Amino acid sequence: MKKIELTAGTVEYEDAGGPGPVVVFVHGVTIDHTVWRHVVKDLVPEYRCITPLLPLGAHRIPMRPDADLSLRSMGLLIGEFLEKLDLTDVTVVQNDWGGVQVLIANGDSGRIGSLVLTPCEAFDNYPPGLSGAGLTAAAAIPGGLALLMQGLRFTALRRAPGSWGWMSKRPVPKSVMDGWFGPATTDKRIRRDLRKYGRSAPPKETLLNWANRNSSFGKPVTILWAPEDKLMPREHGRRLNEVYPNSRLKEIDDSYTLMPEDRPDAIIAAVRELVDTGTPT
Repeated sequence: MKKIELTAGTVEYEDAGGPGPVVVFVHGVTIDHTVWRHVVKDLVPEYRCITPLLPLGAHRIPMRPDADLSLRSMGLLIGEFLEKLDLTDVTVVQNDWGGVQVLIANGDSGRIGSLVLTPCEAFDNYPPGLSGAGLTAAAAIPGGLALLMQGLRFTALRRAPGSWGWMSKRPVPKSVMDGWFGPATTDKRIRRDLRKYGRSAPPKETLLNWANRNSSFGKPVTILWAPEDKLMPREHGRRLNEVYPNSRLKEIDDSYTLMPEDRPDAIIAAVRELVDTGTPT
């Protein structure tokens, strides 16, 4: 993987290269860039696909000890990443986490040319569901994250209802999940980084204010939402469609939150349509 120095520290990323339109993929908390493997495989080499490994708990290089890893700062980190790579007219594809909305509300999103939002945090749903609440609780208790990560070594907890088992309808391969959970299981510095993020959610009033500010983003937005999702409410897809002035909502069956795992075909089709036509699917 390539590396880039950002304000928070060294961030790894994969860059497929090539002259085609740039597509940057954003993953969620305790998940790494490999969640996009099925989507990227189909889009390369027609598109230049870039998958950063963000410091959200599955990263392998600890951030600086004094790094601000709050929700707001992590959203701004996306903008810094695009700027440092000098990327423009980027199509950003997001899943699970809501960092792109945070960037639009608080920073410079001028390098983003279009968005594909798959099931993700929105409005005041930070962190989402029982798994999000469990992560927040663990981050607040001394030793809590270490205990949680040790438990996630076992398939039974990974696939348990209310745990990461509600993230995808189809089991994620063990080797992939080992890569997701390994860094925070073995490195207390990664847990330190995750703890900073896990304790940083602002009040709901602030979150809702940030959500409303997204109405200023007038570029094309495709929203792919999963009616069966157990973590991201169905009505949030419809509300997001109302927030963005140039958006279109498409509901995708047979998927939970991790649509890149459950329905990569739907994301691939949406990216192609949006990038090639400039019009939401």
